[in-house]
Amino acid sequence: MPLAARTIGHKLFIGAHVSAAGGVPNAVQNAIHIGANAFALFLKSQRKWANPPLDETHSINFHAHCDKHNFDQNQHVVPHGSYLVNLAHTDPDRTKQAYDSFLDDLKRCEKLGISLYNFHPGNSVGGDRDAAIAHLANNLNRAHKETSKVITLLENMAAGGNVIGSTFEDLRDVINLIDDKSRVGVCLDTCHAFAGGYDLRTPETVQKTLSQFDETVGMKYLRALHLNDSKAPFSSHRDLHANIGTGFLGLRGFHAIMNDERVIGLPMVLETPIEVRDENGNLQKDAKGKEMEDKNIWAREIKLLESLVGMDAESKEFKELDDKLQKMGKVERDRIAEQVEKKTTKVKEKEDKAKAKQTKLNFGKAAAPAKKSKKAKKEEDADQSDASAPLPSDDES
Repeated sequence: MPLAARTIGHKLFIGAHVSAAGGVPNAVQNAIHIGANAFALFLKSQRKWANPPLDETHSINFHAHCDKHNFDQNQHVVPHGSYLVNLAHTDPDRTKQAYDSFLDDLKRCEKLGISLYNFHPGNSVGGDRDAAIAHLANNLNRAHKETSKVITLLENMAAGGNVIGSTFEDLRDVINLIDDKSRVGVCLDTCHAFAGGYDLRTPETVQKTLSQFDETVGMKYLRALHLNDSKAPFSSHRDLHANIGTGFLGLRGFHAIMNDERVIGLPMVLETPIEVRDENGNLQKDAKGKEMEDKNIWAREIKLLESLVGMDAESKEFKELDDKLQKMGKVERDRIAEQVEKKTTKVKEKEDKAKAKQTKLNFGKAAAPAKKSKKAKKEEDADQSDASAPLPSDDES
């Protein structure tokens, strides 16, 4: 059912990943400034392991700010885990370091009244994938037992290879190993999905991808979304976020998502760039030559996404908006597409050389006479000696 036909009272909850510099209460204020009614934040520095404990005053003020500005931190605030944490790494020392940091974040969530916590599933680091997934699930089970209510959200990833979560099957396999399945869910990142090979460019492909998610993982596990366009082409496995409508995913895909009843009530978080570009997509710089940034880009994108609800995608209004945004993103799309093409060509050339080398080796082995054992060679020499001897004369016989 399209959102245009939804019942009165249903709301969309859209925000961005805002700064919590100076303390987590500041994240609430930053969300207000962009017109958000949902948001993400880091609960501590995500670039270092050692962090001071959560300030009690910050906790009190966070609750007060959420209450004052009608943010339901139990439903629509989704902290993002540290990029350093890899719960799939099976090394004992690395496991302890990652687990302690992860558990600390969950306990901070509980003090702040936050129920959803998003994190990257991790990396097998070239080891056994099934073992890494089992290790990750075991760490989650431990963390769930040491906390009381926080729901840990696995984020789908783009890179492939050793990265866990690059397929819906990975997410399913982790969830299957979780003891308390009420404590686990998924945060679906649109850029990651698209770059990872799940098409979201049209109403048809959005429906197909969401149906595939439902069949593989289960729609009941979808608890949040990261709304990001992609600078990189489809199935490129490049994690490069673009502003809404300016990337390869495009505005039509977001129109389909925003008009799908299954997103009603879910927190949807922008992680899009805030670099300033002109209408032709050229980066703008200040008087000192520094690239300009504008966090109000998120405010405009929130309004853009809200405006898509009920909009006719075949209308002149939509087509003009689509063309404008695609024009703004063309410079970056072309630049990244060229990079991807070069890398693809380089990889293919390397594979072709390896195949040619192997073919040559195989041909050489086939053409070369088989190596004989010493015993076989001795017997052959004896046979040749007998064959070269003169036949006996009648007298000798």
